[in-house]
Amino acid sequence: MKRRSFNTLMVAGGLSANLSSVAVGARVKKPNILFIMSDDHTTQGFGCYGSRLAKLNPTPVLDELARNGARFDSVFCTNAICTPSRAAIMTGQYSQTNGVLDLEGALPPKRQYLPIEMKKAGYQTAMIGKWHLKEEPAAYDYYSVLVAAGQQGTYFDPEFIETGMKFGKHGAPGIKTKKYTGYSSDVITDLSMDWLSKGWNKKQPFFLMHHYKAPHDMFENAPRYDSWLEDVEIPEPESLYESGNHGSIGTRGENDELIHDIGSSVSKRNTIRNMGQHMEIDPDLDDREYTHQAYQKYLKRYLRCVKGVDDNLKRLFDHLKKEGLWENTVIFYTGDQGFFLGEHDYIDKRWAYEEGMRMPFIMYYPKSIQPGTVCDALINNTDFAPTMLEYAGVKTPGYMQGRSFKSMVETGVEPDDWRDATYYRYWMHMAHAHANPGHFAVRTKRYKLIFYYGADVFEAGRPGWGTRSEWRTPAAWELYDLKSDPKEMNNVYDHPEYSEVRKKLKIRLKELRSELDETDQDYPHIQKIIDAHWDD
Repeated sequence: MKRRSFNTLMVAGGLSANLSSVAVGARVKKPNILFIMSDDHTTQGFGCYGSRLAKLNPTPVLDELARNGARFDSVFCTNAICTPSRAAIMTGQYSQTNGVLDLEGALPPKRQYLPIEMKKAGYQTAMIGKWHLKEEPAAYDYYSVLVAAGQQGTYFDPEFIETGMKFGKHGAPGIKTKKYTGYSSDVITDLSMDWLSKGWNKKQPFFLMHHYKAPHDMFENAPRYDSWLEDVEIPEPESLYESGNHGSIGTRGENDELIHDIGSSVSKRNTIRNMGQHMEIDPDLDDREYTHQAYQKYLKRYLRCVKGVDDNLKRLFDHLKKEGLWENTVIFYTGDQGFFLGEHDYIDKRWAYEEGMRMPFIMYYPKSIQPGTVCDALINNTDFAPTMLEYAGVKTPGYMQGRSFKSMVETGVEPDDWRDATYYRYWMHMAHAHANPGHFAVRTKRYKLIFYYGADVFEAGRPGWGTRSEWRTPAAWELYDLKSDPKEMNNVYDHPEYSEVRKKLKIRLKELRSELDETDQDYPHIQKIIDAHWDD
């Protein structure tokens, strides 16, 4: 993490040194807290992260927020799929502790810890946009959440269930919704601004979770963006066409026999789900041209959705400034995980590779965060709730497994006892058409070790995941040296020069699984696979 001079802050503190502590305390006002999350907005889809897409300028508003605040470069999710990631953020806990392992998981009101603690601290709470945790967000004072399309909501003319309406499955008897005309990102922004103007009791600080559907697939942008990027050639990742020594038999099968089944693709490789099918690319084209056309169309749709989010954030930020709220609001921006934009010929998320596991994260609070701050400490999404709570004046509850990083972003100093590794687990073995094998991983600042155990925790397969969840795929290890190979193109697990690194990472991985209660003691068939391959 970059270290900075704090002379300005020290002088400001000195000016008030002659005031009594009582007088100073009387002037302290709790900040408002605004947590903004987009669905599947990955670091590659920003300007400020300097990816191959940065020159397209998809996020000028968010880039400015980062320049005037803090950009985090090493933030990771603990499970790269929508529902579990949201549960980790809401509870400050890993998946086995909060009970939300997969898309079938639900978070009841009694475990919606973040708004519960915020209300105790005197905040008025609101949840607006995508919820995706199945049960009613009843811990909030107010909510207006998307329904339909598996709780994703629709891009156009979206429907919501709001506080005071009967909460339940969309279309079930007695369930009524409120339908709005327009584009999803526009509507969600309107709803949040309306709540800030009319719904919020200004005698209390607010805690608002403002969640966009965009840019979740299948990507639909507002018509006003149809011509944006129309004549632009979108830069392609090299790994879209060349896999190098990426992956293992756990992701490809013996002699690549499973490459047409595992991992949804941009190209024709995955015969069940590939982006060319969704983009209606001519299947008679040769493989490279098919891939090229699918990628170009895919990225333009994705980035147009991102542009809609960024433009709507300008509207929201302008509203905060107009209402005099900008200087006393702590703003957080993130995606619910990463997302593949053709890297390794993958689409979607789920994988423990960088593009899926890494989350964008930006903070802004001019009272204590200096402009241009860049943090590279290992942070994960269980840390978000403790950090927001500390800004609200709340000590991290003992039941939360994450840890606040407020002092780091404000002082530029990473504590000596901060984590040296972050843990990851994807549970939905071969689920849906994406078909990603079950796996877990440990990521340090330099290395990543992944184990594909290749089986579902539900031995007969999870209902609703598709019959492929009953498959057993090969168990395998992967190791990447992120210093020399940041794009994870070379699996060095079997390289003799990494034998000591491999041993140390396995020890750390085992420690983390025990410390975080992320073991497989309740799934003996999984543990049997782990034991059989641990010393490979």
